[in-house]
Amino acid sequence: MKAIICGAGITGLSAANFLSANGWDVTLVERSAGPRPEGYMIDFFGSGWQAATHMGVIDRIREVGYDVNRIDYVDSNGRSTAHLGYESFTKVVGDRLRSILRPDLEQAIREVLPDSVELLYSTTITSIHDSSAAATASGGKVDVELSDGRRLTADLLIGADGIHSDVRSMVFGPEADYFKFLGFHVGAYSFRDNRVKDILANRYAITDTCGEAMFFYRLRDGSISALGVHRTDRRERPDDIQQEFRERYRSLGWLCPLALEHCPKSFYYDQVAQIRMPCWRRGRVVLLGDAATAVSLLAGQGASLGMAGAYVLADELAKHAQVPDALAAFEARWRPQVAEQQKAGVSAAKWFVPADRRALLMRRLSMRLIKVPGVSRLVSGAVVGKIGAAL
Repeated sequence: MKAIICGAGITGLSAANFLSANGWDVTLVERSAGPRPEGYMIDFFGSGWQAATHMGVIDRIREVGYDVNRIDYVDSNGRSTAHLGYESFTKVVGDRLRSILRPDLEQAIREVLPDSVELLYSTTITSIHDSSAAATASGGKVDVELSDGRRLTADLLIGADGIHSDVRSMVFGPEADYFKFLGFHVGAYSFRDNRVKDILANRYAITDTCGEAMFFYRLRDGSISALGVHRTDRRERPDDIQQEFRERYRSLGWLCPLALEHCPKSFYYDQVAQIRMPCWRRGRVVLLGDAATAVSLLAGQGASLGMAGAYVLADELAKHAQVPDALAAFEARWRPQVAEQQKAGVSAAKWFVPADRRALLMRRLSMRLIKVPGVSRLVSGAVVGKIGAAL
């Protein structure tokens, strides 16, 4: 059986690994010229941890990940206004939690990619003819044309090319039909500054602010990972993201002006949104990860869901003789899990970056309540969710 996967991020690489392990011949197509260095720190746990265990990369994730002591919310002078120890979460997930940079997680998966997987960088899919149109001519195969002029025929095409998926646009219609903007923009970059490095220590430091917030973490090489999230009614990306960042975050005080001195002209920047689709499959084409089910940065677990979804898809393809039957079973099994996490993402938007001082004070109160015996497990359990059920 032959599969073509569009997108060599966490989801696409995971799908390539799991399908190849089940005997599939896999071609992986990626627009970028090589592995992408941009990315922010994520908390990796939940169903993705189980999937990573099946893949055999857990030890590597533990090695390159970080043990964070606590989350500190700070005012414009750097004083802590609220904090949360990571033990609140480890009580629920045990040691199955690691903070890790997205590029490092991608690299861990890429390292175990079998040699049999054909990985094509600087390549896009320019046309798709799925089985519903090509069944008579090619026995239900899916035919694609690549930007390098090659034509490939496969039993399955997986669109794992992210929230702005080209496969989704070509097969299912315009992005606007499925794109739910949540009212935030986000940007992330890393920089070096000894003045900042010495202040952070082993913690997430977050500005305790309304409307916009910056997040900082010191990496083991001494550089600083910075992420900014701000509320906005403007859906489109600004023309000058560097100017936008500097104007939006300079007034937050503390380390922000220093960090903004290092803000580059080009860095990761995007809208915070979800993808809502009534169906993820058509013929022999299926969408996976953010292309089908983006939950948003606010919900977290996007990487975890991408890996776990890839495992579930491969598992259903192994169980069913016919690809369309496997795709239907995959969606029936995985959709309830994703819907739960998307719902959590919309709810999280209310406190992730508070809209006003009242919401900010409520967040501070919640952070204090989580330290109360019994409440900690309840709140942390709500954050962790039940997303592992499908595995």
